[in-house]
Amino acid sequence: MPTMRSTAVVLYLLLSPALVWPRAAVPGKQSGPAPEQQAQLSGNAGDSATQAVAVAHAKLETAALTPAPDPTPVDPKKEVDPKKENSEGKQTKRMFGIIPNFAAVSARAEVPVLSAHDKFMLASKDSGDYSSFIGSGLQAAQSMALKSYPELHQGAAGYGRYYWRAFADQASGSFFTEAIVPSLTHEDPRYYTLGYGGFFRRARYALSRVIITRTDSGRNTFNISEIAGNGMEAGLASLYYPPQERSFHNMAVNWATQLEAASLNNLAREFWPDIHRKLFRQK
Repeated sequence: MPTMRSTAVVLYLLLSPALVWPRAAVPGKQSGPAPEQQAQLSGNAGDSATQAVAVAHAKLETAALTPAPDPTPVDPKKEVDPKKENSEGKQTKRMFGIIPNFAAVSARAEVPVLSAHDKFMLASKDSGDYSSFIGSGLQAAQSMALKSYPELHQGAAGYGRYYWRAFADQASGSFFTEAIVPSLTHEDPRYYTLGYGGFFRRARYALSRVIITRTDSGRNTFNISEIAGNGMEAGLASLYYPPQERSFHNMAVNWATQLEAASLNNLAREFWPDIHRKLFRQK
């Protein structure tokens, strides 16, 4: 019996490690996922990362292709065609290539303020232009033909008397209305073209510019330069016309004639860009 017990103890001691080690090794094998499971998990993680990159790339492409919204939508009716804006209301230096148009400002144009020197230079250009000599000659011929001032007589000598008075009228009118009075009142003697709207609206605007003008600061004001300037011209003219013509009535008629000429000149300036565009087929 002791021998059998001893033998049993020895067998137990020999077999017990084999029974213990497999049990101890099992937890070690089960501490992590199987290789197939690890590969499957790695594959799932890789696919998720790839999908995330693809989604982000797609969002970037969509953002690049999608135009940014306009924060201030523009009314198509109010849009201005640049070609149309450049052609409509654009003044030229002369009308029909002869008549001076130096004091006209194109529609929607921004121009610098005229100094007193600039105003006198403008009056000098208008009164000393070659067309002024031609215009004075035509006016003198008409006055002599109508015998407006019989005291000046006829013939070459009479025409000369008519001529220098006609030239003095237009020159003094230019200086009074474009230089002397505007410099004192700080008014802008130029004509600012409206350039849009119907015929009657633009005609009313052109005629109103005889009474309303701009100041050097850009405000509307009563046109002292045109009203008082032409009055001064009429008063000065009474000094060099025959004594028989020196009356308040004749001076008033001269003043009204100058205002009428200014009104017609404004109408011509306002619609000259349209005439010029149609005449030369400009679009």
